Amino acid sequence: MSSLDWLVLCLTLFSIVAYGLWKSRGAKNIEGYLMGDRALPWYHIGLSVMATQASAITFISEPGLAFSDGMRFVQFYFGLPFAMILICKTFIPIFHKLNVFTAYEFLEKRFDCRTRLLTAFLFLLQRGLSTGLTIYAPSIILSGILHVDITYTTLLMGFLVILYTVYGGTKAVSYTQLFQMSLIFGGLIMSGFLLVHLLPPTVGFGDALHIAGKLGKLNLINTHFDLHNRYNLWSGIIGGFFLQLSYFGTDQSQVGRYLAAKSIAQSRLGLILNGLIKIPMQFLILLIGILVFSFYQFHSEPVFFNEIELHHLENSGAREQVLTLEADYASVNKLKQNTVNELMDAVHSNDPGKIDPARANLQQMTQKATAIRKQVTDLMIKNNPKADINDSNYIFLSFITAYLPKGIIGLLIGMIFLAAMGSTASGLNSLASTTVIDFYKRLYNKTGNASHYLSVSRWATLAWGLFCVLSALYMSRLGNLIEAVNILGSLFYGTILGIFLVAFYMKKVQGKAVFYAAILTELIILIVWHYDLMAFLWLNVLGCLLVMSLAFFFQKAKPTPLSENLFPKK
Repeated sequence: MSSLDWLVLCLTLFSIVAYGLWKSRGAKNIEGYLMGDRALPWYHIGLSVMATQASAITFISEPGLAFSDGMRFVQFYFGLPFAMILICKTFIPIFHKLNVFTAYEFLEKRFDCRTRLLTAFLFLLQRGLSTGLTIYAPSIILSGILHVDITYTTLLMGFLVILYTVYGGTKAVSYTQLFQMSLIFGGLIMSGFLLVHLLPPTVGFGDALHIAGKLGKLNLINTHFDLHNRYNLWSGIIGGFFLQLSYFGTDQSQVGRYLAAKSIAQSRLGLILNGLIKIPMQFLILLIGILVFSFYQFHSEPVFFNEIELHHLENSGAREQVLTLEADYASVNKLKQNTVNELMDAVHSNDPGKIDPARANLQQMTQKATAIRKQVTDLMIKNNPKADINDSNYIFLSFITAYLPKGIIGLLIGMIFLAAMGSTASGLNSLASTTVIDFYKRLYNKTGNASHYLSVSRWATLAWGLFCVLSALYMSRLGNLIEAVNILGSLFYGTILGIFLVAFYMKKVQGKAVFYAAILTELIILIVWHYDLMAFLWLNVLGCLLVMSLAFFFQKAKPTPLSENLFPKK
């Protein structure tokens, strides 16, 4: 990057951290530190909820996923609006009525302590690992820019986020995220305009989409039902509904955001805002990946986007083979560019007799390029069995640093860092709140004063920050990060959601039945995932329904009445 880019990047990061710390100054108790004094307005809630989910993983990996796999990932979010409706109707009123710090406090009131602790433990496990992923994602950027080992950049990113999360708590996270989302939306729109501007003068936005469509990238909707297909209409609506319901309804990283609202109405408005904006935002991010794909049809595309791995290979014993493959790839790229220009001429002249042959030639050139890439990655594995051969996480970063104007590069990379810091801070904050409220305060010290719990919360944030940094050091082989983080969540979200749905809707089922149902279900889910018996979105459905079914049958042996005072009266 240029000096101007570094200046823009550093100013952006410094201003965000300073703003969050300044706005959050004066936290004197656990209510202020973990819940923002329950005084945040609806627009803070909505943007904070979005920023928590929209991590650097989203902005690094999602364009790369669209580049490689097309637009079908957008179906993942089709269940989101329906989940928002149910959460607004059931989850929010109960949580607010009980005035809880964490969602898991409710489970002890409804069931017993061990069910609460089991659910909190499952959350801590998956959220701790997921937060490690959100630290790893921006470390990829710094590693690529500085050309240093990713271990050092991971440690640096972890330190930055831990610093202002430990100091400021929820207010720092929320105020920072408000600023972040404003920059992120602006950066996304700017990226789209710049991508279209960088296309050849005779190629417009519609032409770029036409090329992507001819090469199978505009695969928005797939109506074919298949349990092994990750993204289709049914897995998106049904599996996505269960995943989003669990994530927004039971994951403390999200529940903690809307419990910090002034009222039930403010929480609901914040989640509705998220439900309205989230799908268009994800569509735009994927569309940027499609535009990057079309851009590289007219420009030289690297044989492998992870420059560090490619550099290692070029300096190995396979150097001559790599250089030969790179030359072959450049030749195929040149032929592909000529073919794309022929296709555009045929499209502009509306000549069907030329369109089909040009499209067939373009597909043939693309297949040749893919075969050469495969030879390169095979060499990488042969040279280093631990090499990361999935470069989809590097595609958008490679484009930004190679083609965008000076100053803009620093701003967009700053945007990605902001997303990383916001989602990571939310994760750390939720991990700390669950640790302190559900374990420390519940099991070890029930009578501490406000300053004591505030101190413990800060120490818990620091401890989880260190855990997440350590886990981030082992994330390099998980493939595309946006998929990895959702797969990881799906291993636990179905079980957790099932526990809560039993609590809300199956009033005769008590703690012992749901506790053993949850343990057995989690074992089944891990077995199903290990043997790859279905796509990951369906794990959320299976886990939830298994907990509910098993809890019902376990309870049949000894039914007990449930106190009605936990549920808001209609």
